[in-house]
Amino acid sequence: MPLNRLKTLVVLVFFSTLVACGGGESNVSSGNREGILHYGNGSEPQGLDPHVVTGVPENHLIRALFEGLAVKNPYTLEPEPGVAESWDFSEDGRIITFHLNPRAKWSNGDPMTAQDYVWSWQRALNPAMGNLYAYMLFPVKNAKAYATGDLADPEQLGVKALDKLTLQVTLNEPTPYFIQLMDHYSTFAVHRPTIEKFGKSTDRFTKWTRVENMVSNGAFKLSQWRLNRRIVMEKSTTYWDADKVKLNGIVFYPTENIVSEERMFRAGQLHYTQVIPLEKIPVYQAMENTPYVQAPYLGTYFFLINTKVPPVDDVRVRQALSMAVDRDTLAATVMQKSVYPAYSITPPGALGYKPPKVFGYDLEKARALLAEAGYPNGEGWPGLEITYNTSESHRKIAVALQQMWKEALDIEVTIANQEWKVYLDSVTQMNFQVARRGWIGDYVDPNNFLDLYLTGGGNNNTGFADPHYDDLILRKAPQAKSREERFAIFTEAETMLMKEMPIIPVYTYTSKHLINPSVRGVPSNLMDSINFKYVWLDLETKTGTGE
Repeated sequence: MPLNRLKTLVVLVFFSTLVACGGGESNVSSGNREGILHYGNGSEPQGLDPHVVTGVPENHLIRALFEGLAVKNPYTLEPEPGVAESWDFSEDGRIITFHLNPRAKWSNGDPMTAQDYVWSWQRALNPAMGNLYAYMLFPVKNAKAYATGDLADPEQLGVKALDKLTLQVTLNEPTPYFIQLMDHYSTFAVHRPTIEKFGKSTDRFTKWTRVENMVSNGAFKLSQWRLNRRIVMEKSTTYWDADKVKLNGIVFYPTENIVSEERMFRAGQLHYTQVIPLEKIPVYQAMENTPYVQAPYLGTYFFLINTKVPPVDDVRVRQALSMAVDRDTLAATVMQKSVYPAYSITPPGALGYKPPKVFGYDLEKARALLAEAGYPNGEGWPGLEITYNTSESHRKIAVALQQMWKEALDIEVTIANQEWKVYLDSVTQMNFQVARRGWIGDYVDPNNFLDLYLTGGGNNNTGFADPHYDDLILRKAPQAKSREERFAIFTEAETMLMKEMPIIPVYTYTSKHLINPSVRGVPSNLMDSINFKYVWLDLETKTGTGE
């Protein structure tokens, strides 16, 4: 028997033995029969308010509960009708008229109206809201001025309800990706009467998102939330396209411990995992008919640098740290050849944009820069701490950087893990020196990565600020007459960014999931985007759960 065939057989025996020992009916088997998807969702969510949260776990939940004016088709990523059944552009591309679907309703039966969006966008942009994603609406006329407090009157925003079902949006400049933004939760409408019942419109984390109170408008509605155990949703009967929704419900599990998540999958307790332990990748890759699915992903794994605190307030230190990271070795060993080395914030593949490579792995230059900064051979080094959110994979990467910097630069670095909510607060408050971060594209365009570092941006937790950079992203790029001209402007901006090094890019993501073969309607795509409206479970598929 060929060696690879023998290895595959051993792996399959190991897999089937583990899943058969649980006893009783698994979640996967009962879920297939009942139309209930059991989904590993990463961390316990920060919350469910579309204008407050920022994370990927929250994204999955909110896009099941809510729907935007447009949605992404998971097969093509092209925008298609959501709450808006159609939209028109003015000749100059600056005015978009959305025509709402008259069948669109809230989960309590209230009809959705254009005024819902006017009020919701005013809320999302209100400085008191503290919405870190407010900048997603900055293409809208006067949105930035209102969000930053330079304009007091929300009625001056470029969003108007022409009638109950017609929403007119006026942009500063033609924005090629604007319709894509309508599928991002920061642009979703929220139910005004429900929110105002539990406080002011800009109050954060109020009781309106509790199970008994929440009113949403998506394909599913909230039915149970047991903290750190599960969030359960059921199919919404008021959703305008409910006839096309095949799932009867979804159970989301907080699976921050990825080792436990993988065990749950093997035991038939999950249809879908958010990630997979790195050391298990070769095991699953060796399987025939493997449930492991890896695909290109529009995202970058990097480390934020707090440029306001020593010793990383010195650009030479930041550059030295970045040049001393051996990304090729990291990708090949720690990451099991499942990622690609990154030297920029923007991943390749965003509409053909090729990010600049300003630096490389250069130990001689790194040592020289550190010496120039006053730390020759690490002498006088004051210490440095890497902060990361609790995850074995994040720990391994932090340890790898710690060792690389010790060996290459002879500097001491400590690492500290924090639970997701604490970590998010540390990053937001800039209570760190170097912090793990990842950014997944919210829409397919390099702007989505480069606008992170605008002065005062909600997700710019680095202290980096440059008026010229802001001008390139906010003014010059939108006014470009061609894609080539626009991309040239982005290249200039990204070159500036990577010379200042407020971040250390490490690798370009791939999506890595374990998916039970009964799951249908979940195609791989560049954004790893799932529209649960399209998902269904094939009752005829053998699940491999050992039952």
